[in-house]
Amino acid sequence: MKVQRHHSFLFLTIFLLAACSTTKHLPEGESLYTGAEVKLNAEGLTVKEKKVHRSDLQGLTRPRPNTRFLGIPIKLGFYNLFRKAKPNSLFGRLRNQLGEPPVLLSSVDLDANQKILQSHLENKGFFRANVEADTTVKKKKAKAIYTANAGHQYHINSVVFVTDSSTLTSTIQQSAEASLLKKDNPFDLDVIKGERTRIDAYLKERGFFYFSPEYLLVRTDTTVGGNLVDMQVVIKPETPDNAREQYRIGNVYIYSNYRINAEQQDTSVANAQLFEGYHLIDRRRIFKPKMFAQAMQFSPGDIYNRTDHNLTLSRLINLNEFRFVRNRFEPVTDSVGKLDAFYYLTPLPRKSLRGEVLATTKTNNLNGSQVNVGWSHRNIFGAGEHLGITAYAGTEVQFGGNFKGYNVYRSGAEANLLIPRFFVPLTDIRTRGGYVPRTNVRLGYDVLNRRKLYTLNSFRFGFGYTWKESIKKNHEFFPISINYVQPINVTKEYRDSILKYPYLENIIDSQFILGTTYQYNYSDMVTDVRKTNSFYFNGLVDLSGNLAGLFMGADVSKGKGQRIFGALFDQYIKLETDGRYYRRMGLNSTWANRVIVGYGLPYGNSRRIPYVKQFFSGGNNSIRAFRSRSLLGSYTFPDTTGFLPDQTGDLKLELNSEFRPHISGPLYGAVFIDAGNTWLKNVDTTRPGSHFTKDFMKQLAIGAGVGLRVDIQIFVIRLDVAFPLRKPWEDNPWVINQIRFNEKAWRRENVIYNLAIGYPF
Repeated sequence: MKVQRHHSFLFLTIFLLAACSTTKHLPEGESLYTGAEVKLNAEGLTVKEKKVHRSDLQGLTRPRPNTRFLGIPIKLGFYNLFRKAKPNSLFGRLRNQLGEPPVLLSSVDLDANQKILQSHLENKGFFRANVEADTTVKKKKAKAIYTANAGHQYHINSVVFVTDSSTLTSTIQQSAEASLLKKDNPFDLDVIKGERTRIDAYLKERGFFYFSPEYLLVRTDTTVGGNLVDMQVVIKPETPDNAREQYRIGNVYIYSNYRINAEQQDTSVANAQLFEGYHLIDRRRIFKPKMFAQAMQFSPGDIYNRTDHNLTLSRLINLNEFRFVRNRFEPVTDSVGKLDAFYYLTPLPRKSLRGEVLATTKTNNLNGSQVNVGWSHRNIFGAGEHLGITAYAGTEVQFGGNFKGYNVYRSGAEANLLIPRFFVPLTDIRTRGGYVPRTNVRLGYDVLNRRKLYTLNSFRFGFGYTWKESIKKNHEFFPISINYVQPINVTKEYRDSILKYPYLENIIDSQFILGTTYQYNYSDMVTDVRKTNSFYFNGLVDLSGNLAGLFMGADVSKGKGQRIFGALFDQYIKLETDGRYYRRMGLNSTWANRVIVGYGLPYGNSRRIPYVKQFFSGGNNSIRAFRSRSLLGSYTFPDTTGFLPDQTGDLKLELNSEFRPHISGPLYGAVFIDAGNTWLKNVDTTRPGSHFTKDFMKQLAIGAGVGLRVDIQIFVIRLDVAFPLRKPWEDNPWVINQIRFNEKAWRRENVIYNLAIGYPF
């Protein structure tokens, strides 16, 4: 409590200093600059339009006054508190990092601001604008006052695209309907610049490779009267001939083994391979020509366009075969209107070996390590195929609690082949766009040994496709997804536990999943543009055993359970959606929200969806006030040892909201609230309260907490501290009135610490 009082006193001291002493330590004859006030006198504007223009003008004035929080210059107060500290001392560094020196009136250049504001008004169509500037000083606090007499704003009367007999002007005329210059709109120089850029982009899509926005001129005539202006869009007379020419693609040369640092390069095309119109210079025959035919987005003879130009570069980079990708276009000397294209590609190393050692610690006293070894081969079959083989071995050891000795050992391996195209036998599927589709072939084997309990081995195989519709939209479709799990050793102790808790048999069930999965992902946070509102959505459809059940007539409810390779094959439908909304608050703070809805329907050969496909709640990426896999309706496991309550369900609902304020540099805070639960589709008499009913909202578990994040772009280290607000298994679920942070016993029972990498959502 003494420490808390000390911090509160320090904050109060800074607050009072900021509020009362902002001018006390100013140099002699100086005043504190508190900002600018702009008065706008303009005719014919609405109240809203005036407000917008006034805000724009005020934002152009410099310098900015000292920043304020709740009207108080806290940073200035902090600076004044440690103003005498030496630069390299602790308090000196804190002053420089967290404080802010006073902004003085002497730093304000009224004449410069006056010219900037007047120029801005003229650019917005106030051609008769006049700006006057002055300052007022009161009790050593000063502000600048700018009076802008703008008059009437000019509007567009007509827009004419001047044409002649050339292809260039007729092409520009074709885009006139999409013009940004509209009759009756206000004159705006920024819009005129945007129109020039729009026309240039339109021409680049139609072969005018050497054109530039600088070759366009927008003539204005203000003699019309009535505060109106006529506009003419013309080509400057000095525009060079090559900018007026429409170009087609000539030859395409691809140097697939180009070495940037080599003293001499073999640029001869004498031994080039000609494939579908492309000249491949690859003396060592490292790559098959068909790989480039899939990547190139235009062919010889096509009219040049910027979209195909950029998409081709994107696809070549997306192959993940080349360290550097460069290109250039060169006019053909003996042919008018043709460009030869040259692509210079520097390959990445074909083979790589990677190893890593991981360490983990969990709140259930399990501490472990894992060793991963990976080998990869780029271009293993000559057409950009990637083969990756990984193997791992890990362990988790219990150092405390009542179940010491129930250690976990796991090992396994996986081979993954990526083919940079849609691989369909006897068919050649070509795609367009900036992203190369991939065919995925996966084969894996895992062994899980939970000492004193059971050992499971599993085989998995998948064949499917992944492709990007755009940078925001991603699809993943696996028509074949097989997972076979078989117990090879179950101890008597575990079998005895099953007699007491029958649901534990789910974990060691033989499983044969023969299914199909489709996943769609949308995210508008992958672009470089920082938006105020951002959205994320992921949808999953997982189907299993449909054809097998149809042909074999499986119906476990009637005693007609069917087996494949000695295991009951699973039949289910699983649907899951994950929606997120992010709102930017201020410069770097964020308000993040998430909703997860999951539904699994077992049928035919299954009473429940398989354990590996079931939903769970709790843990550091879910409802953080409850341990992982500890929530199932209003059911509570009677044993509190932390070992057996491994609860999973067929349905899931989760709601999360988190505010992430920026503290300083890479340090962010968090205040969050989580709610949700999982349920079973069918009644389980051994776990009362686990069944999904119409009263499911009364069974939501709710928790809250705070956290810290260190975000260094490469990764995020996160520490969250959470505690429950609502326990659905209690007679009185709301436990807010039971919170006792000062009691050790309450903290040990209720406070959950989550240390993790990455944001929870």
